[in-house]
Formats: sequence, C-alpha cells, structure tokens
Amino acid sequence: MMKKLLLLSSLLALTACQPDISDLQVQVDQIKANTSVSIEPYPEFKPMTPFVYQAQSRRSPFQLPKSELVSMPEAYKANCLQPDFKRKKQPLEKVGIDALEIRGSFTSKGNVWALIQTNSGSLHKVKTGDHIGLFYGQITSITKDAVFITEMLPDGTGCWQKKEAKLTRSSTAGEKDNV
Repeated sequence: MMKKLLLLSSLLALTACQPDISDLQVQVDQIKANTSVSIEPYPEFKPMTPFVYQAQSRRSPFQLPKSELVSMPEAYKANCLQPDFKRKKQPLEKVGIDALEIRGSFTSKGNVWALIQTNSGSLHKVKTGDHIGLFYGQITSITKDAVFITEMLPDGTGCWQKKEAKLTRSSTAGEKDNV
C-alpha cells in the first residue's frame, strides 16, 4: 500500500512540473514577424514554335546507325599490322595500364619476373612475352624499376599502330604518368 502511495505521489509531482516556454514562444513570434522571405519569381519562358518532322524517308533518330566505316581493300588490310584476335586473353588484359602498379621484381631460374598489383588489390606475376593492358600490350622487357610494354592502337582505317609504354615502380595505380 505504501509503495502505491509513493508511486502515485511521484507521478503527480512529475505531471505538475511543466516547463515554462512562453519566453521562447515570444522570441519565435518576433523572429517570424521580422524575417521577410524573398522568393524569386519563376522565369518567363518564351513559347516555342512547333517543329514538324519531315524526314520520314531517312533513318529514325532512335535507331543505331549502320556501320559506315571507311572500306579498304582486303589486300591492304591483310598487309597491315593486326593484333591476334583469336588468342586467349590473359587476366591482366582486362585492366588498363594506368590501373596497374609494380610491387616488385625477382629472378628465378634465369627468368626475370615482375609483381604487378591492380587497383582492385589482386597481385599477378608477369614475365617478358606476357600480355597486359587493354590495347593488346605485350611485355618486351622487365628491369628492376620498370616494365616496358608494346601496345597496339587502332588507327581508324582497320590497321593498328605500335606504341611503346612504360610502367614504372615510382608511379602508383591511377596516375596518368605511369604509361
């Protein structure tokens, strides 16, 4: 019984204590009265004249265009530089050279190897002759501080041009100067 009376009296005491926030309410009302809200008017739009599409006989703008590449004689294409498209790609050919970083190099049984880390964190070992990069790159030599790569870039006419690239140990993945 005593516990119930003590509980009831503490509840009454708590409900009787209500904060006096009238001074805060007066301050909020003053701020609302003195603050002016400035809203910019909507911009005026000039009415556009309707466009009448009159090219029904041409290709729809919502369809992909047909390939309109410069055609060259097959004999010329056969004589120009081409990468080996039938070769199975190696794992580092899925990653651009700018996303690679040299983590080390070592020699084992007369072969020089380099440890290459991708920007996703995977580590790969490569040797001279391995393929690397998005542009049919092939490792031509490995030194203690660099990996030299010969890439093949399309020239726009169906042929490919060789370009030399270098992956250095001092550059990190994602930098533009490591190619």
